[in-house]
Amino acid sequence: MINVAYKTNETNSSFDLNNYDFLIFSYYIEKVGKYNIIIEIRQIMKNNFNEDDFYYFLTSCKKNVLKMAKNGGCFIGSAFSCIDILAYLYGNVLDIKKIKNMEKDRDILLLSKGHAVAALYAVLAQVGIISKDRLENYLSVNDDLYWHPNPNIPGIEFHSGSMGHGLSIGIGMAFASKLNKINNRIFVVLGDGELNEGSIWESVLIANAYNLDNLIAIIDRNFRQANLKTEELIPLESIQEKFSAFGWKTFSCNGHDINDIRQIFEQTSKDISDKPKVIIANTVRGNGIPLMEDNSEYWFGDFNEKELEEFNKILDKDMRGK
Repeated sequence: MINVAYKTNETNSSFDLNNYDFLIFSYYIEKVGKYNIIIEIRQIMKNNFNEDDFYYFLTSCKKNVLKMAKNGGCFIGSAFSCIDILAYLYGNVLDIKKIKNMEKDRDILLLSKGHAVAALYAVLAQVGIISKDRLENYLSVNDDLYWHPNPNIPGIEFHSGSMGHGLSIGIGMAFASKLNKINNRIFVVLGDGELNEGSIWESVLIANAYNLDNLIAIIDRNFRQANLKTEELIPLESIQEKFSAFGWKTFSCNGHDINDIRQIFEQTSKDISDKPKVIIANTVRGNGIPLMEDNSEYWFGDFNEKELEEFNKILDKDMRGK
């Protein structure tokens, strides 16, 4: 949800804010007649966030992923490493109504690590942007859901999957919003392995040069690139120091701890610097299913009904233990 507070050089307006936490993430000045009006754009974070409700929501999203892990399969390990972040964004940060209506000032999310799209489809279905029934048609000729994001699907802003392109697209969108005075945010979810692409670091330079404070990159730091460990292939550490050296405001969190995730997004929303932001989310590939966790054999999964039944039981048991 978005609300606007305003003040002129003669009067101030005020609202009853008792039921909300307001986090200013941008503002602009507009001249109306003889007044200079400072318009602050604030994200409303509801005070009644319920951790149990979120875990139920997250578990439902993971079960949606399992619906796509058959009859051709999906990149389940990669999906399960970033789904907590996606679930939190769509459950607590993004305005679903604006996304459904394709409003100009909607926040935009780009999944640059497009092979993890099963996580995004799963969350879009859980919040009602697409029908859950469509998940059963995944990879079939009867629908447009396949292994990478398809912009024909509601909620998918851009096709991705070729590594290293998502951040460049996000920069273009963030810059366009600045030019058109559209007060929104562009979130780009990156895999840590795609940081090996030179286009990423060109983008990092440009985002800082143009002070794109409406751009938030989220790195799914699961320390895996395809079937190899990132630090054994091309070492990436320290990612935080690299982005900081390029002029970005850096944050880090445990990408599977909801309280840590919530705190980090609150911190980014409170940040008033004119710098682009990056969140390094430390994750585990295949998180939530012990057999898959950090297991190179389960980057991709195509399972039978018996296996999927067992995975669903594990998710149910895990949720009850929260």
